[in-house]
Amino acid sequence: MSTESTTIKAPVTAGKQTEVAVLAAGCFWGVEEILRKIPGVIDTDVGYTGGWLENPTYHDTHDSKSGHAESIRITFDPAILGYETLLEQWFFRLHDPTTLNRQGNDTGTQYRSAIFYTSPEQREIAERVKERVGKSGKWKKPITTEISAASTWYTAEKYHQDYLQKNPGGYTCHWMRD
Repeated sequence: MSTESTTIKAPVTAGKQTEVAVLAAGCFWGVEEILRKIPGVIDTDVGYTGGWLENPTYHDTHDSKSGHAESIRITFDPAILGYETLLEQWFFRLHDPTTLNRQGNDTGTQYRSAIFYTSPEQREIAERVKERVGKSGKWKKPITTEISAASTWYTAEKYHQDYLQKNPGGYTCHWMRD
């Protein structure tokens, strides 16, 4: 069972204003490993969101049994890393946003491309960036990224947190695409 469920809010950390982004781009291990290294990222947490089953486990997310996506919750300093930059320069480059419910060999709704916005401003930015990336010519197929309001967050099991830090050389289908 997941260790934490929360409603997404923008926290304030040690007097510093922070913002939270919730993104899904396939298997959360590789997404976390790339995003954790970005200047301005304060914390990452992998988990499940966007579905209907309460307190899902990793097993519950497979075969589209819960509706949840493997996701990452990023706490970042918007004075260093803007949400628009996070989406355009990182999110839309670290996975293929044109493959519906798939990244590499991983298939199913749990591997969908999704932006779970936490504010009306994030929604506007996400829609604008998605449109701009779609028109850029970078991708030959249409962008399938879902844009939805953030819902209850369920932190994944402890062994999934920092997985590729604990298991160097472990499986990932994520890399930065030019």
